[in-house]
Amino acid sequence: MSNCNMLTENVLDFDKDTEVEKITARLKEILRNNLKRRGLVVAISGGIDSSVSAALCVKALGPKKVFGLLLPERDSSSQSKSRGRLLAENLGIEFLTHDIAPALEALGCYQWRDEAIRSVVPEYGEGWKNKIVISGGIDGHYNHFQLVVQSPDGAMKTERLPLKEYLQIVAATNYKQRIRKTIEYFHADRLNYAVVGTPNRLEYDQGFFVKNGDGSADVKPIAHLYKTQVYALARHLKLPEEICSATPTTDTYSLPQGQDEFYFALPYQKMDYALWAHNHQVPAKELADFLGVNESQAEWIYRDIESKRRATAYMHAKAFLVEDVVELNSYG
Repeated sequence: MSNCNMLTENVLDFDKDTEVEKITARLKEILRNNLKRRGLVVAISGGIDSSVSAALCVKALGPKKVFGLLLPERDSSSQSKSRGRLLAENLGIEFLTHDIAPALEALGCYQWRDEAIRSVVPEYGEGWKNKIVISGGIDGHYNHFQLVVQSPDGAMKTERLPLKEYLQIVAATNYKQRIRKTIEYFHADRLNYAVVGTPNRLEYDQGFFVKNGDGSADVKPIAHLYKTQVYALARHLKLPEEICSATPTTDTYSLPQGQDEFYFALPYQKMDYALWAHNHQVPAKELADFLGVNESQAEWIYRDIESKRRATAYMHAKAFLVEDVVELNSYG
């Protein structure tokens, strides 16, 4: 194995000035030559990815051609809204806050979710909170999901989640990302702007997004960057410290939920290195030594990366045609 494939703490280091120049130049080129739109719409969650994406858009086009959206709902953290507003004001962009809870209520999002939860925890009701966590895989067992609920008096309860109920809860919560994207495209159409997608490399590679929800966009400026690199860019771009130091969450369920609890095998810092190591054919033994896990766990992490790529290929796929419409091929 060549030295360039050795797993060390600095493998994710990069020239930040050069990266900013590359991304902003490419954004301008895509907007002008491919999308032919006047500006960019960014949904701002207060998280690191949307914050850096918005900042890069401003660097590329200036604040007057970037429009921000804050799209909270019933389960959103209050910090998401405050950090989103802080970012928009820091960047000097026009922004709008649109509470999507009434739309979700009308569509039955909360009703469908709560019905599935009550089939597992019958006493679940008004004032209770919830989240889903993944369990088992890295410890040598099959991956499975657990439902965690908290009663109004603070008591916690965890139950294994059957597949039917899991799928219904996820389908219901996916409404949130799809409604947000609908609003983003409304404002993009209104302004003749393009929509920005904000996944980092880990999320994009592993399919951690909702198809036709947050996975839908016209341009994705940071999909090639590991999350560790996104955090580094946030500080390089001098974004507010409250954003730079924020712990990543899904901000989808009413209980606080880390991405590693719901989807990834490890916290993002370790998962970034694992994905880099897998991409560079680093042996599992070397990854195990680096992460402080045993070799069988490192092998499982590699298998999980491949498994997620296979399982979420559907998320990346365009609609399949029965027969190719060849006249459009030169325009794609």
